Amino acid sequence: MAGKYGIENEDSVKAAAPGGDASAGSGLVDQTGRVLGLRAQTTRQRLLDSAKDLLDDRGLRELRVIDISRKVGTSPATFYQYFKDVEEAVLCLAQQASDEMPALAEFLEGNWLDTGGPDRARSIVDAFIHHWDDHHAVLRVRNLASDEGDARFRSVRAQSMEPVLRGLAHLVKAAQADGRISKHEDPNAAAAAMGAILERLAAYHAELEQIGVTRARLVETSARILYRTVTGVSPPD
Repeated sequence: MAGKYGIENEDSVKAAAPGGDASAGSGLVDQTGRVLGLRAQTTRQRLLDSAKDLLDDRGLRELRVIDISRKVGTSPATFYQYFKDVEEAVLCLAQQASDEMPALAEFLEGNWLDTGGPDRARSIVDAFIHHWDDHHAVLRVRNLASDEGDARFRSVRAQSMEPVLRGLAHLVKAAQADGRISKHEDPNAAAAAMGAILERLAAYHAELEQIGVTRARLVETSARILYRTVTGVSPPD
């Protein structure tokens, strides 16, 4: 059976068929609404990986479907089976990056006043940097599109930061309850400020390293700021 663009997409058809075993609970669908099977999921991901690689040396407006398709040895028609346009593909990449953030936010859990508190702070700063290193081009495009007013990218960006901001605000509230942080500080504002610092430093750490700020010093300094922000006390030397 031919797909929307006259191309065989047997794996998607099987996935959509009653009792088909190819859906695997992925929830991914093509442009016709058919659930993707394993083979189609692989093709879709290869196209996304191609788009991600190409973003490393060009902007969103310079990214072309034909270049994405050629890089994986397929045709633009195949690309359009899975994505409406280039922006939708990049939005999917941004969502994939966003899906990693709840795991990163787990570093915020626990008692920050015990001996492991400073290490938690270092871990989350280091994780932010690794996250940006892994997805730098996608996150750069996501943030630029968000800043330019694209509601789709703004939503994904907010969704990405939400678990981290929620965790930071929770820590600040706990410190306020213990009298370590002034009641005049707004926990959500403190969390937003710290989140902005982490995101900005992670995005531009390579530039800072070029002027002599080593990665180790950046992690340590940022971790100490983070620790003071959420606990109200200075970390041990």
